[in-house]
Amino acid sequence: MKTAIFGFAGSGKTDLFLALAGAKNINVNRAMVKVPEPRLDPLAKLFNPKKITYTEIEYLDIPGGGGKGQGLGARILNEIRPYDCLLAVLDGFSGLNDPKSQWEAIETDLLISDLAVVEKKLEKMAVDKKKSKHLVDPKEEQLLEKVKTVLEEEQPLRGFSELVTAPELRGYCFLSAKPILYAWNVAEDEIGSMQVPESADKQVHIVVSAKLEKEMAELTDPEEVAMFMEDLGIKESALNRVIKSTYNLLNLITFLTAGEKEVRAWPLKRGSTAPEAAGVIHSDLQKGFIRAEVLSWSDFEKYGDFKQAKEKGALRLEGKDYIVQDGDIITFRFNV
Repeated sequence: MKTAIFGFAGSGKTDLFLALAGAKNINVNRAMVKVPEPRLDPLAKLFNPKKITYTEIEYLDIPGGGGKGQGLGARILNEIRPYDCLLAVLDGFSGLNDPKSQWEAIETDLLISDLAVVEKKLEKMAVDKKKSKHLVDPKEEQLLEKVKTVLEEEQPLRGFSELVTAPELRGYCFLSAKPILYAWNVAEDEIGSMQVPESADKQVHIVVSAKLEKEMAELTDPEEVAMFMEDLGIKESALNRVIKSTYNLLNLITFLTAGEKEVRAWPLKRGSTAPEAAGVIHSDLQKGFIRAEVLSWSDFEKYGDFKQAKEKGALRLEGKDYIVQDGDIITFRFNV
């Protein structure tokens, strides 16, 4: 779960990164950030565990590049390629740049970078085919031609997941196929007035004030933070929305485990089965999976504890085909 934070020089992306990383991490460019999970609180009150563990997302602050009338540059595009998710910060606060133009420039850069990768590979395939037709996978070549057509029509690949997730293309790490969060970084007094594009498939737009979020992150007293937010009329920090949006873009849900030793949130790809969820905890649990004892979050809220839920038949035993739902509280039965 790795996310690259990037943008043009002066976009304020480092302020946003520092807000995410926290005041104690001012000299780092990589940080593990806890995903807000209020559902852990009632479980912790019930079990009084020795440990409470949150899901985390890794954020990396990529040094800025480019400028007015310039693209991001090859360095940034190469650095962000290995990451699962992208977070692009747009300058809407300085008055020196047009954030809409920056958004369009980034989308264009991602498309051009992907097109260059495809054209280079197809050129190599053409040379290899002259030597021997066995040197080229015809299915891979056919898929690359389709990808090229999509890119030439100026369409990002994130809308063609069935194409880019084909086994023959998994190693390409196409940039325009990656889920991306655009943070429109504005001045504090423009948070409610900035108009941003509607979110689309694997592309989300939110408005933030990175400077304001950084100032809130530097406060150590939770009550002081609450008063700060109340004074500004903020119900939820943009920081939480950034983290939640990233988590959702990664196509993740959360399942929970609870006991006296630990109450914990676990990340899981949406659509995963119970054995796959067990494997997130430990590979042995997946290998020896027998059953999963599942209590949905809505049923936990309804009954308040596991004893009543069991008496009412809400605590269920599920098998290998069960698709885990967000908020499921699970105890795995296994034999190794």
